Amino acid sequence: MRNKVTERWGTGTCEAFHVLLGDKRVADIVITHHAKLRYQDRIDRTNNSVDNIARWAWDCLKQDRIEPYYRNEEDVYLVDDDLVMVAEFAEIPGEFDLKGNPMHRMIIVTFLGKMSETIELRDLKSYYSWLRHSRRMTLMKNTRKRR
Repeated sequence: MRNKVTERWGTGTCEAFHVLLGDKRVADIVITHHAKLRYQDRIDRTNNSVDNIARWAWDCLKQDRIEPYYRNEEDVYLVDDDLVMVAEFAEIPGEFDLKGNPMHRMIIVTFLGKMSETIELRDLKSYYSWLRHSRRMTLMKNTRKRR
């Protein structure tokens, strides 16, 4: 998203634009291929370009519509108190704000879905625990069949 042409506010601006999300200064958003596929599958089938998804995520970030899912964890986020997404952060080499704090790139890994449509997303820890258990049971059942 950063490589796209953007308008400068004036000739005297020297600080890169960023938005705070927790303790991170997000100056760039990257959408993975997996996140794009999940967005198309689970959120919006018509808005299918990476640029449109990144623009939408940037607008959500600027409007303070993204918040952490859990208080102490920094990888699962809620958008509009409904959409659950997984994001990682990486420092952008050589980019700092005026105080010397590093700028970050938000890498959206996947969109898990909407809590209003998938009730299991309301408690992710128990959902993932159940998912691991069911996969383990499926693997055990398949190994028994092969013997």
